[in-house]
Amino acid sequence: MNPPRHDFPVDGSSEIYAGRVMALRSDRVVMPGGRVATREIVEHPGAVAVAALDADDRLMMIHQYRHAVRRRLWELPAGLLDVAGEDPLRTAQRELAEEAGLAADEWSVLLDIVPSPGFSDESIRVYLARGITEVGRPDLGDDEEADLTLRWVSMPVAVRMALAGTIVNATTVSAVLAAHVLAGAPAAARPTDAPWPDRPTRFATRRP
Repeated sequence: MNPPRHDFPVDGSSEIYAGRVMALRSDRVVMPGGRVATREIVEHPGAVAVAALDADDRLMMIHQYRHAVRRRLWELPAGLLDVAGEDPLRTAQRELAEEAGLAADEWSVLLDIVPSPGFSDESIRVYLARGITEVGRPDLGDDEEADLTLRWVSMPVAVRMALAGTIVNATTVSAVLAAHVLAGAPAAARPTDAPWPDRPTRFATRRP
């Protein structure tokens, strides 16, 4: 018989920094042997991404500048859950229209991803979108999104780009490979209201 599992209680927390899109706190966590260890956690609002496939199973990709790595990356249309009370599906629909100028008739959940669980509560829900129509992109102002490039990429090419290291964004790599697998088992997709147990909530409580 296995012994009871330790639940890692938090003995206390302190805020280090709170910004517009993330916060940093320090937790004092009780380890199984009783030692108290410090764990620094990046709080994230959560995000959505969209694997949009056209009638030829081509994937909409964007080439966008990311300042942390100082270069442009191939990614899916995506965005933060930064509108209070907005349903994640609605966020995904809005981001697909804003970044790619597209709408979709068919939506399902492709993946839920926790990219860096060692130090962040960030979780990303990736939707699969089909039945694509063009709706036009709005004026994106002068942020990074105004400079992005759009391209329809066939699934075999997208898979090769992921395996070759041309695509390095973790969410996009995961989604490309999952969409490739799902092409042979479309019933495996989840409904849009599927449970999302890891969706972060703590950062949202900091908003006024």
